Amino acid sequence: MRALKKQLKHNLALFLFSGLLSAIPAMAASDFEAQEGFARARAKTQPGIDHSAHQNPADKSLEFHGVFYGYLPCNDCDGVKTTLSLQQKHNYLLVTQPAKASSREYYERGKYDWNEEKRTVVLTPKNGGTSTRSYHIEDEGTLIQLNADGIKKNDYVLQRSDTYKSREVHIH
Repeated sequence: MRALKKQLKHNLALFLFSGLLSAIPAMAASDFEAQEGFARARAKTQPGIDHSAHQNPADKSLEFHGVFYGYLPCNDCDGVKTTLSLQQKHNYLLVTQPAKASSREYYERGKYDWNEEKRTVVLTPKNGGTSTRSYHIEDEGTLIQLNADGIKKNDYVLQRSDTYKSREVHIH
């Protein structure tokens, strides 16, 4: 009798746990729908509020955070796998890995400057690494490396990987 009760409790617990797991996607979808509904209701009840100041941040570089990937040409190898991460507070991480027998990765950290007029990003390494690197901002998802004279190196292209934007909550 005890074994039967123990087995019944075990089965009941398993049943309840599986029921909770199946409800998680439905809760996430309903949360998203609820937030959209709240945003629509807020827009109807507050029609005179100007949101333009929130849409364009003062520092345009904040719009350009992200990770960029590319496979760049190389004189003594088949190419260089390159990952550039533009982070907050104007920090960057550049990871390069030549395509040859030794697949060692090289890391460079530093600061980047954003020039909206020239549409460039200039990387300055922290610890006396290589000289500065400049990239032309072709569009929201493409960086093209510039040579020392400021001319585009058309084979040196990095593409943005994180184009998915998370939903933002806007509350007054």
